[in-house]
Amino acid sequence: MKQAASIDAERFQSYAKLVFGALTGALTAAMVWLGDRLGLYRALADSGPATSEELATRTGLSERWLREWLQQQGAAGLLEHHGTGRFGLSPEGVAVLADEAHPAFGVGFFSSLPQTMALLEPLLESFRTGLGLPYDALGEEGARSIERGTAPWFRALLVPLVVPRLGLRDALERGMLVADLGCGSGHALAALAKAFPRSEFHGYELSRHALARANENRNAEALGNLRFHDVSSEPLPDDGRFGLVLTLDVLHDMTDPAGAARTVRRAIRSDGTWLVCEIKSYPSYEENVARNPMAAMMYGTSVLTCMSSALSEPGGAGLGTLGLHADLLRGFVEQAGFSRFEVLDFGHPVNAFYAIRP
Repeated sequence: MKQAASIDAERFQSYAKLVFGALTGALTAAMVWLGDRLGLYRALADSGPATSEELATRTGLSERWLREWLQQQGAAGLLEHHGTGRFGLSPEGVAVLADEAHPAFGVGFFSSLPQTMALLEPLLESFRTGLGLPYDALGEEGARSIERGTAPWFRALLVPLVVPRLGLRDALERGMLVADLGCGSGHALAALAKAFPRSEFHGYELSRHALARANENRNAEALGNLRFHDVSSEPLPDDGRFGLVLTLDVLHDMTDPAGAARTVRRAIRSDGTWLVCEIKSYPSYEENVARNPMAAMMYGTSVLTCMSSALSEPGGAGLGTLGLHADLLRGFVEQAGFSRFEVLDFGHPVNAFYAIRP
């Protein structure tokens, strides 16, 4: 090891704080997982601020464990301390941590935290071989986490906001064929299928865990105009039948996103629309760091899941979470035969939206 350069005391203190701040974040994330899984956020949202004794009475859990959890969440700033050992959720905290119907609900992304962290050992081999892991490496909880994390926004805003912006409400009310490539658990299609019963909706997915959840959700809602397909045995048809195709936060995860664009072009009508939702990103590392306050989280997510999935087959594109910026996407779709590329602004803090047409 090289002799260390002289250490500046002030910079050393700041750097150590940065490193241990990362550990603090990891441990807080673990506490968030516990709070969600044990129903503690919902209990605080439903009945208001509580002491550990009061929360124990509400939940039937151990007071001593709850006391330590409350104090950690208060120290992390996720709960408000009202004095005398009483902690509660702010209205913003309720929206993000407890209200699954709110578009800002985000604690669902923590659902698969244990499974995601368990990938660290297998990923050692990925760094050696270059081959990543498919999303199903996260198991059933991986599909559930993606559903809980992404569904609230689409359930709340896809029909009232996105569909009118695309100018497709009348056509969907009359009846058209719609496909979702990489549909996950099918929450976006389910919202559309309920709103437009005369249209027919088809979801295409590779993950067996996601498909299982999609079919459970469809059956629970009794949606007769919605079907799901295993894309490995039932690929997206290439006969130009679909008036609307969706790819929602999935292209950057694919091993061949350029090929996916060509597949969509063959599947869509000449007057059809392809709605792409992707993570907001930019052509350079410098831009991503400067313009995205969550860049560090996104790059970490990429190593653990997104880039790993995109490298799960030999020759995979491996774009990563922040790898599919607008310029690259425009190139893919133009090469696939699309001629119109429109950026849509829905004010989403994380996602960018594009309407792409032949």
